[in-house]
This record gives sequence, C-alpha cells and structure tokens, in this order.
Amino acid sequence: MAMAPSPSLVQVYTSPVAVAVWEWQDGLGTWHPYSAAVCSFIEQQFVQQKGQRFGLGSLAHSIPLGQADPSLAPYIIDLPSWTQFRQDTGTMRAVRRHLFPQHSAPGRGVVWEWLSDDGSWTAYEASVCDYLEQQVARGNQLVDLAPLGYNYTVNYATQTQTNKTSSFCRSVRRQAGPPYPVTTIIAPPGHTGVACSCHQCLSGSGTGPVSGRYRHSMTNLPAYPAPQHPPHRTAFVFGTHQAFAPYSKPSLSGARSAPRLNTTNPWGAAPPSLGSQPLYRSSLSHLGLQHLPPGSSTSGAVSASLPSGPSCSPGSIPATVPVQMPKPSRVQQALAGGTPKPEPQPEQVIKNYTEELQVPPDEDCIICMEKLSAASGYSDVTDSKAIGPLAVGRLTKCSHAFHLLCLLAMYCNGNKDGSLQCPSCKTIYGEKTGTQPQGKMEVLRFQMSLPGHEDCGTILIVYNIPHGIQGPEHPNPGKPFTARGFPRQCYLPDNAQGRKVLELLKVAWKRRLIFTVGTSSTTGETDTVVWNEIHHKTEMDRNVTGHGYPDPNYLQNVLAELAAQGVTEDCLEQQ
Repeated sequence: MAMAPSPSLVQVYTSPVAVAVWEWQDGLGTWHPYSAAVCSFIEQQFVQQKGQRFGLGSLAHSIPLGQADPSLAPYIIDLPSWTQFRQDTGTMRAVRRHLFPQHSAPGRGVVWEWLSDDGSWTAYEASVCDYLEQQVARGNQLVDLAPLGYNYTVNYATQTQTNKTSSFCRSVRRQAGPPYPVTTIIAPPGHTGVACSCHQCLSGSGTGPVSGRYRHSMTNLPAYPAPQHPPHRTAFVFGTHQAFAPYSKPSLSGARSAPRLNTTNPWGAAPPSLGSQPLYRSSLSHLGLQHLPPGSSTSGAVSASLPSGPSCSPGSIPATVPVQMPKPSRVQQALAGGTPKPEPQPEQVIKNYTEELQVPPDEDCIICMEKLSAASGYSDVTDSKAIGPLAVGRLTKCSHAFHLLCLLAMYCNGNKDGSLQCPSCKTIYGEKTGTQPQGKMEVLRFQMSLPGHEDCGTILIVYNIPHGIQGPEHPNPGKPFTARGFPRQCYLPDNAQGRKVLELLKVAWKRRLIFTVGTSSTTGETDTVVWNEIHHKTEMDRNVTGHGYPDPNYLQNVLAELAAQGVTEDCLEQQ
C-alpha cells in the first residue's frame, strides 16, 4: 500500500507529559512506527542526550536499536541528522518523533494495521491510528482518511480499507498492546502554546539544542479536524530533515553508503495552497517604521513590494541585502565578454585542508563506513587521478581522519565553493556557502519594544524569495521549486547584540545560508524553500510557539547557530 505523506497538524497542548512515538520513513514516503518497546528505548536515550550539543562526534549521539530489539541489530539512529542508518547496506531513512496526549491511541497501546500483499500486517503511522480510534469512538463506522492526506476509507464494521480511486480493498485490524512511552515536556514557566514541528525547530544543526532553550522543536502534537472541515494552517512553511549530508544536500548519489532518500509524494498531486495572506499582522499597521540607511547595491536581488501592514514613508526604500549567487560558468562569462575565473580544483581543495597519513588509524571512515585500512566506499563512483582509493588523510584543524576519496566525493556533491566541512564535528574549512535561491532581504526598524527588551526598539527583517527553477546545487536540478509563505518577517531587538546578530544574518544571507530547497515538515511538500538551521523569531508580541519573545537565550543561541555555519564576528572584520 502506497500512502502519501500526511500533513502535520498542531493543537494547543498544555499537559506537562505526553506519549512519544518514533517513526521511520520508507522510500515511498510512508511513515512506520517502531514498536512500543523500541520507542521506549529510543526515547530514554533521546531524553538523556537532548540537553547536549549535537554534532560532537559520529557515535556520541547514535542510538543502536539492537539493544532494544535483536532483530534491529543492523540499525542505528543518528540524532544529529535525524536518520536511521543500516550498517550492513548503508541505507539511510528519515526518522521523526511525535508526541500524543496520554489518552490517545498510542497512549493506550492501540495500533491499527493493514494486510500487505505478502500476508504480513503493517502498522499505520501513529497519527492515523489515533485518528481512526477517535472516529470509531464517535460512532463512525466508515472513516475517511482524506483529512490526513490519504486516499482511503476504513470500514470498521467490515474491517477493510478501500482505495477511493481503484476501489481495491485490504483487510485491517485493531491491535491492543503495551502503551507507548510517557515523556515529560520541558517548557518555560507559563508556556501553554502550540507545540511546534516547523523546520526551524526540527533542524538538527551542528550546534544542536543549546542548554536552556525550550526545545518544543522535537514535538508534533496532532489534532484531527472533522472530515468536512479542511485543516487550517497559520504556521509558516518550513522543511524537514533529510539524509545525513555535511552540506545539507541530498545524499551522495550512487554510493552504497548513502543512497538518496526518495521523499517524493507518490500521488504526484500538487500540494494544497496555503494561501497568500500577508505575514504582517494588522497590529503593526500603526507603527511608524524607520528605514535603515540603504546598504549595498541590490543588483541581482529580486525586488518585492512590502505587503500591507507597516506604513512606509513615500519615496523611501528599505535597506536591502543581495544574495551572493553562484558564479557564472566559464561559457557564460565568455559569452558576456568577461574573463573566466578558474574554479578551485576539487583535489587541490582536499589537499589544502588535510595531511595524508602513511598509516591509517584502526577506525571506520564515517562517510563510507568502511575501515580506513580498506579502500574507500566511493572508489567505484568517484574517479581521481591525484587521489587513490586507499589514501587516508586527517583534517588539519580537528584531526578527524577519512578516506581522501570520500572527502572528494562529499566535496563534489556540494557547492564546490572551495570550502569543506568536517562531517564529524562540523568544523568549517574555508568560506561555506549554501543553496539559498535568489531573493531579497530587507531591514527596517521601529520604536515599539519586544517583550523582554523594553529598553530599545525593534529591527524588522523581511525575507522574500519567489518561485523558481532549481539549480545544479539543489535536490532536483531543472525542476521548479515553490516558495510558500513569503515574504517572511522576523524580529530582533534594536540593541548592541541584536545589531550584531543582524550584521551576521546579512553575511549568512549573502552566503545563501538562511534558506535552502528541501521538504516541508509542515505540509510534506517537496521541492520548496525551507529554513536552513538558523533560528529566527517570527512573532513579535507573543511566544505561543516558541518563535517569539520573551526569550532571554535567543540571541546567544542564534550566534552559536551562525557560528556553526562559519559566520562569526571575524567575518564582520573582513568586510
């Protein structure tokens, strides 16, 4: 049975405890819950580690599933990248964590299953099980799964599932087993808002959760509307985790150690429109906005009209920051009459940042998962005259060792911008750039204060990115991408530290690090613009989702996240 990825719905949830369900995603986009016993083990490990920084090593934050279930011995969960890794084949799958109320189906150990072609029973994803249980409890014998994005009906009386298009039927059954684990929700005092599953929170960046931050991010508390009412979304459209790749790119295609995840919607239908309502709240319409002095040239930036909301004085223009787009190809430069600039040779980039080891250490290369004493796992897909399959090197700053051919394959799969990032500790060599599409960043300020920063005004950042075509650095080159929810507005206090963060965000914007093209965790939509591991405050006068103020730790947290992308105060001194 092929089922389309369901949208993530949210509800207001005030209980200090919830039931945690961990699930993995197959190649067709279907999510499968681990058993209650395995989830209990994963959750125990997760709770122990979630207060620590991720990205400090490949094994420090891995969960071996064989300790919970011997049949899962080949599998580990890598928390920094939110993936399940099969050690004998190298297959990587996305994983996620959902929270449910204690009275839900997972909280009572109820699982609904469907009969597959080989005669085995397969569990529905946890949100479907809970929805079925709720509908049956209301006396509905025929349950339409359309509100969750599925093309099926389930008949409780006949215990069958029917495909609404083909009318093909399968048997279903309701099983009662041990309840899924209860976990504690950590929230700041007085926080009773919406549990958030947006990309800003789900992103497992190199810095990881900073101690003291409210990590509502790792939760998703589903609520289910009545079938006659379509779900109403007010959240921004963000992305989801992808397979482990040091540059947040697709996995190295062709290599047995990291096959590309297929997160395509098997239905092939266009995602539902989320509407184009302005992101400025009407409460800002009375504010007297002051435009910052015009910054650098906006050449190459996409112009955008400010949506109705803040009043702008006639004739004034917000300060804009252009995107630093990829350099034109040598052919394009020649046609334009320019002098082609030589691109850095990949082999030379690897040699610039490594020192070759004559005797490889007795450990695995975490890129290909082969022994460093053996040939690189990418030797069959990466050809190099300068680097042999047995060559092993150590990065000069962090001293982590890899096959040099693996580093070459990783570099060639990225932007090829002359920079390199250690896949183990995330140390950056050179100047890292991202895959953010072309767009516009505008900066304004006004006098109203943010909660927790009553001694200063507010900086407003407006990002605007239009729909476009994916480039060679994106998951599906040549295919259109969507840009939902733009323009997006973000807020900083107009004090010394807030202005520092602003200048660093400008650097990150120029380096194309703020956004990327990926899969939205809010809608499941693929090939769409999503946030890229640098948190932004998108609410000004409330903090119901954790993306607003007051938040005394935010500025320090975002500085750490910027530093993880290679954007530090040193970058400002170089300008």
